[in-house]
Amino acid sequence: MSQNDITNILVCGIGGQGVMTATEILAEAAIAEGHDVKKTEVAGMAQRGGVVTSHLRFGRKVLSPQIEPGTVQVLLGFEGAEALRWSHYLRPDGLALVNNAKLVPPVVELGLFDYPEDPTGQMRTSGHRVVSFDALSIARELGEIRLGNTVMLGAIADYLPFAPDVLLACIVKRFARKGEQVVDANRRAFAAGREAVAKQLATA
Repeated sequence: MSQNDITNILVCGIGGQGVMTATEILAEAAIAEGHDVKKTEVAGMAQRGGVVTSHLRFGRKVLSPQIEPGTVQVLLGFEGAEALRWSHYLRPDGLALVNNAKLVPPVVELGLFDYPEDPTGQMRTSGHRVVSFDALSIARELGEIRLGNTVMLGAIADYLPFAPDVLLACIVKRFARKGEQVVDANRRAFAAGREAVAKQLATA
């Protein structure tokens, strides 16, 4: 079994952003396409804004959920400093999709760590391919800050080994019980995330 048959996605951010939920939906989409899926989460005070990281691996056969540094195809960064911290997991040809809205974790506010001046800039300087956008502002424009999670899922939708509609269907299923208005809002957030990445790439 070649490692090239396996897709490695690393999702990172801080508690309350929906990192784990996003990973669950991505896993559901991969399962819907018939993939073997393994995932693992590391959460530090997730409900209090601590750091949260999820490893997601899928393919024909996946033996371990643990991703090795240097093997991630897509890094989905819900927060810039966390994306920078985990950027060494990217493959040389990997892609980082990063929310550049600054959300300072408690470890910084407590003075335990310094917040980097330009996280995405540092990633680019290190040679990583980065697409950054303000998912928080997009969610606010759509009228609900919690839509940031779906904006991020829209951002990664065109960089998965299956059609974006597969991922969207899993999002719709997740929110269907909350009514058509919520479903419609998430559809718009998904489309906005895809558009945000497309715009950045078009101007790069």
